[in-house]
Amino acid sequence: MKTVFLLFDSLNRLMLEPYGSTILQTPNFKRLAERCVIFDKHYIGSMPCMPARRDMQTGRHTFLHRSWGPLEPFDNSFPELIKTVGGYSHLISDHYHYWEDGGATYHTRYNSFEFIRGQESDPWKALLTSPIDRIREKYHPSQNDPGSRQNPYNYMINREFIKEEKDFPSVQCFEAGFRFLDINRTADNWFLQIETFDPHEPFFAPDRFKAKFPTDYRGPILDWPRYERVTEPQDQIDELRANYFALLTLCDDLLGRFLDYFDAHDMWEDTVLILTTDHGFLLGEHDWWAKNRMPLYEEISHIPLFIHHPDFVGKTGERRQSLTQTIDLMPTICELFGANIPPEVEGKSLLRLLERDEPQREAAMFGYWGGGVNIVDGRYTYFCYPKDMSNQDLYQYTLMPAHMTKLFTVEELKSASLVPPFEFTKGVPLLRVAHKSKADTRTHSYHFPEKMEDTNTVLYDLATDPGQTTPTDDPAVKQRLKDALFRLMLANDAPNEAIKRMKECFGE
Repeated sequence: MKTVFLLFDSLNRLMLEPYGSTILQTPNFKRLAERCVIFDKHYIGSMPCMPARRDMQTGRHTFLHRSWGPLEPFDNSFPELIKTVGGYSHLISDHYHYWEDGGATYHTRYNSFEFIRGQESDPWKALLTSPIDRIREKYHPSQNDPGSRQNPYNYMINREFIKEEKDFPSVQCFEAGFRFLDINRTADNWFLQIETFDPHEPFFAPDRFKAKFPTDYRGPILDWPRYERVTEPQDQIDELRANYFALLTLCDDLLGRFLDYFDAHDMWEDTVLILTTDHGFLLGEHDWWAKNRMPLYEEISHIPLFIHHPDFVGKTGERRQSLTQTIDLMPTICELFGANIPPEVEGKSLLRLLERDEPQREAAMFGYWGGGVNIVDGRYTYFCYPKDMSNQDLYQYTLMPAHMTKLFTVEELKSASLVPPFEFTKGVPLLRVAHKSKADTRTHSYHFPEKMEDTNTVLYDLATDPGQTTPTDDPAVKQRLKDALFRLMLANDAPNEAIKRMKECFGE
């Protein structure tokens, strides 16, 4: 089996024409849809970037036990599993989080990998004697906070070395993908993952794409929205959105080049193609930018998924209403290669849905570690939050004590105790590490609970209120979704304190 997996980051489903966008023209996503089965009710699992990738690689939710962190020794990994049946996997990515402490065990599961440098805060280039003050003057004050977790300094330096379109990391990712295919496409039993950070912020695209979206903004570079409420004047809002549109248009262009390659080499005849994202992104909807701080509205949680399979060419262009999730990718890929799907996997292979649309699950669970546990059934979304977000009984369960860019501190580890295995840890005991107070600034930036706002337990009817603007109150639906939520938590072997937190949410 030959398989290509195209993974974009922060791809807003509602900006794509196959999902009804009237804001942007995305002709190549539209062209892709004509070759694929399109999944209309595909949702995230764990948030944000690396937790989502752990879900993808292991086929199970991780957010009830762990925040951002590496793959664990007991985790199942689809690149490792396809090795057992003679498959070969290759990763090409500019997603620099793989090369931080909190992602260091993901890319090494593949047989081989290529890392393209320069995205966002990637510590790529050094300008120790550079005129940094002059460089900073190019950027809006909101992008000049040296204490920001998002580290604008590295982005400013990296951008000084991205001069032409060929220099852009995402462009380089796809070029590396073409090189892999030039050498290997006639071989068999390989898996190629081309993964680009775009259209994740900062929204930096070549000039020819930016020119398509003029605004009245005349200030310094403004392409990186803060993870905050929308407070900017209209010209700045327009500029930030326009820069996202430009970057998504670049992604559409790169996809077009990839489809051209498939056409030129008749790869539709013998190669599976999967395209999706890790999560969406708010562009001012609900008066918020980005993710992490606010509820997991549809713009973030409801994501695109396209699958082409040569054995199902008679189904191309069809749409599926089955409720699916990120955790379903791992068993799907394992089934493609004939690899064993371990019992710890919660996801379900999507291959049977290519033939016909039939129920996959009654409900899907998603969320952040320490945040709400959200549930969707395809019609309703129920956001369920603990009563007191700032004072929770929270623990990390891990054998890999690393945060996003730093190891756990000595102070954190002083709270650690060895606890018995969970059902999915294959008999391996774990460190249980207490969540540090929000007053501890050394660790707070890597944990989200205290920063979350609008943490209200509410129900939305997506059929009558797809924009999730007005909560509804249907006791029968709430009870049904609540029961489903606890069934899913128990199936995930959720920690006792997580169950208790959610019971308190419902007054139990």
